[in-house]
Amino acid sequence: MDNIIVNKSQLKGQVRLSGAKNSALKLLTASVLTEEPVEIYNAPNGLLDMQVHVKMLNTMGKTCVEGDRYLKITENAINPELLWDERSIRNSLLILGALTTRFGEGKVPLPGGCKLGDRKYDLHVMLLEQMGVKVWEEDGYLCTKAKGKLVGGNIHLPMRSTGATENAILCATLAVGKTTVWNPHIRPEIINLIAMLNKMGAKIKVFGQKCIVIEGVGKLNGVKHSVIPDNMEALTWAIGAVVTNGDIEILDFPFDHLEVPLVHLRESGMKFYRGENSLVVRGGEAYPIDISTGPYPGINSDMQPLFAVFGAVSKGESRIIDLRFPGRYGYAEELAKMGMAYEIDGSLLKIHGGNPLHGAKVKALDLRAGIALLLAGLTAEGETEIDNAWQIGRGYENLHGKLAGLGVSI
Repeated sequence: MDNIIVNKSQLKGQVRLSGAKNSALKLLTASVLTEEPVEIYNAPNGLLDMQVHVKMLNTMGKTCVEGDRYLKITENAINPELLWDERSIRNSLLILGALTTRFGEGKVPLPGGCKLGDRKYDLHVMLLEQMGVKVWEEDGYLCTKAKGKLVGGNIHLPMRSTGATENAILCATLAVGKTTVWNPHIRPEIINLIAMLNKMGAKIKVFGQKCIVIEGVGKLNGVKHSVIPDNMEALTWAIGAVVTNGDIEILDFPFDHLEVPLVHLRESGMKFYRGENSLVVRGGEAYPIDISTGPYPGINSDMQPLFAVFGAVSKGESRIIDLRFPGRYGYAEELAKMGMAYEIDGSLLKIHGGNPLHGAKVKALDLRAGIALLLAGLTAEGETEIDNAWQIGRGYENLHGKLAGLGVSI
């Protein structure tokens, strides 16, 4: 999917959410911790990042068999060196942690994924070193070596990092003794990962946003577990319904995971109704938004390009500040090609909304920027062509089919 061409359309109909990319990838990584079979339900197998991760597991010695929203992972023998010359994903850092705690060593390609500002992996190196691991870079790979088992202790995260929290949990499950992770980032996908690991025999307790305590065990068992619904996809369709003046029902809607964003959207003009297991969005008029991103349950950084489109179609000034990745506003320049007026004041993005958007040739700089451009294209007069559109396929499964079900041809 090198490019997408989209025209002005309304989103109307019913759509069922896929499993969340940010949940599924972590569950796949957890399968590295055991030699026994792992079965994943509600798996978004069509996502590009899922396909990359499955190929990585196969390369290491796992066998992955796919079904309809289902994935079974078995193992004969596994190699702790992931020799890889294709596109990498940021989840390789978590694969490294899982390999190291199980085998005492690991080697993975340097992480890929979206380049969002100064997104390094120093916290991952820090926590591995605190658990007795030597870490170094070598010819495009990140390598580890431990003398025996990893050793538990106190891990103080200087910032609420999702990835570092996940890696600390994975590493600690098979470590010797107790590990306490202070200042963790507690998010739905992390709670789901912990639930799966505990079903496998891990001993993990969560004390809110204060800390997570992990008692290391000697072995983890196989498991059957489900991926949670994708809250980013849910928010995408909800915002899309407003900006296109549409009328849609979103099935399997994760209400508990989107309480804060929904409050902002209701106050900003979205008209929605809660069903038993769905959200019905009947358009509404977009009012200017004023948001800052932050740790869960707040508005996370991935959501802000979607809110920017919401602000672009509203009449008045909207303001966005990203506290996690300051200056993550490259997509604004692409939206400006479609007529969005904006300015950047320090770390603050100001959007002067209400100007009619028009079709243009734009580029998806990353996954969420790409889907934001697609939503903008649904509101714009004329044809919008999105280059680099493969980025969208990293996080949106069966995009053509779902849009077709909502009355949109791309």
